Amino acid sequence: MRAEYQNPRFPMSIFLFVSLCLPVLASADQFFGQVMSDSKTPIVGAMVTFRFGDPFQEKTVFTSEEGRYQIAGLPGSTDYTVRVRRIGWHDLVTDEVAVAQENGALDFTLLRHTDPAMVAAQLPANHWYGLVLDRVSSEYEREQLVRQCTYCHQQGNEATRVQRPVEEWHKVLSLMARMGGGLDAEFSAKIPELFNSAYDPKTAVPKLTKGFDQPGFAPPPSEIVRRAVIDEYQLGGRASMQHDMIVGHDGIVYSVDMATDHLFRLDPSKPDGARESFAIPSGDLPLGGFGPGGALPSNTSMRVGPHSLQVGADGDIWITLAVGNKLARFDTVEESFTIEDLPGGIYPHTLRIDSKNRVWYTIAVSNHVGMFDPATGQHEVIRVPARSFGEEVMLRMLPVFLWAGQYIDLGGGGGEGASLPVPYGIDIAPDGGIWFSQLNAHRIGHIDPDSFEITMIDTPFTAPRRMRFDSQGKLWIPGFSSNLISKFDIETRQFEHFELPIEPLGTETPYSLSIDPVTDDVWICGTNSDSLIRFQQASAEFTVYPLPTMVTYTRDIDFSADGGVWTSNSNAPAWQIETGIPRLIRLDVNGTIDLPLVDSVGSNL
Repeated sequence: MRAEYQNPRFPMSIFLFVSLCLPVLASADQFFGQVMSDSKTPIVGAMVTFRFGDPFQEKTVFTSEEGRYQIAGLPGSTDYTVRVRRIGWHDLVTDEVAVAQENGALDFTLLRHTDPAMVAAQLPANHWYGLVLDRVSSEYEREQLVRQCTYCHQQGNEATRVQRPVEEWHKVLSLMARMGGGLDAEFSAKIPELFNSAYDPKTAVPKLTKGFDQPGFAPPPSEIVRRAVIDEYQLGGRASMQHDMIVGHDGIVYSVDMATDHLFRLDPSKPDGARESFAIPSGDLPLGGFGPGGALPSNTSMRVGPHSLQVGADGDIWITLAVGNKLARFDTVEESFTIEDLPGGIYPHTLRIDSKNRVWYTIAVSNHVGMFDPATGQHEVIRVPARSFGEEVMLRMLPVFLWAGQYIDLGGGGGEGASLPVPYGIDIAPDGGIWFSQLNAHRIGHIDPDSFEITMIDTPFTAPRRMRFDSQGKLWIPGFSSNLISKFDIETRQFEHFELPIEPLGTETPYSLSIDPVTDDVWICGTNSDSLIRFQQASAEFTVYPLPTMVTYTRDIDFSADGGVWTSNSNAPAWQIETGIPRLIRLDVNGTIDLPLVDSVGSNL
């Protein structure tokens, strides 16, 4: 059996053999074995990933203290590609799966890295970003940097961590501003030197890999984490951006592809995932949708830009069409769309549905919150109070600026830029009250669902993003640029903060969180560290679950009745993701969704 050891910078560059006895063609639906170093030492916490199908699916398990793994629930009689990965060792990849016995025994041997640059390339993006943050002494500039420069993607591979000439940095910053992530002029001028010096390999690699040949470097995940099984489903292609996903009442999973204006549907109960896609009608909208569309990536076909989605009481799917400035409803039985024009506001963003089946949604660019009642056809567009008279004038002039931008170069910016307050996350309290966040304004707000009266509250942390209520009526809020989650009591108006334990501390960017409806555990997107993070309220303990694919930028989390924790990998652009393809991800915490292998040989997970 041929195995390829992957250099992260030069894939498939070294060829070695994995020793197995009496190889035969793989036909098993379950495998087990051991992962060892070339010195016959068990490798703890290695990720063993089997890929199969077209479009592909990947299933990943972790090795135990003895280096053992077991994996079940695979389709039999199919071709597999296997990857074994552990930071500090060469990736092993083979597409010639052989088994030592018909019961699926399969062992692997990994080689230690000796080149620190190759080890540094294996580290998640937050490690590299920490080098940049360490060079920023101003808290104001540091907060800007985190909030704006990781708005919708990581710097998770070598193509994004390059030293550039000053003029190239100016192009990057201009595009970034036009796509909604802007820095002030004084700080923008510092960016070329800041990033070029931080990512200089001569200094970056030694800092990132100090002690990489010692046992304490990149420690393995805990025993609890190593019980988990992770499924990843290819969804879309290199031009896709799988922005948000949701689990339907029947366990079917839906995802919106913002870049190609499609709704995807996946049935995890089917062996092949039964993936389908449905084109969302765009009418006569131009490329880029409402307003100027000059900043679109070259491979996008976005005209309506589906963004957020939720399931109604009847099982239909509601979707915000951000650049189309509309709402869409997908009838899951008829497989047809109904498009609802909005009476005002710019860029409908995140939506939630209340107990009366009314659709509430933030309107990010124009500083509104909207409500639509499908039963009556009633629309409400509620203006959120501005922080100042100047901001109020700017927001009211936005439609004029957008119109003029179609004909005149206004110098970039716009969208969800740094100067806009940006209503972002939204959720419904148990008492029916509507709560939302303002990302750039560092505020949350409450709307009375009957009178539409608004109350605003400053947050004692920066960049509140997507938030959720737990079963006790406490509002949990992620601080995107402040490396924490905060519990807010809507009665006492008190905040309680919990710092995220991602190393290096202060480098995480929690985009969103969600609450497990069964356990009340808080699940947080490890958006910059290729992870999902669980916070158990009863014990106040965090557990970090690493995800197998490098450059996994997560935006929302949902749960299936079988215990699955679902999210999507929606780094924008998708080509930066390892393999260049976005995925839907299911984390099975206890490894029990697919029947586990019960075998006396090597089974101790």
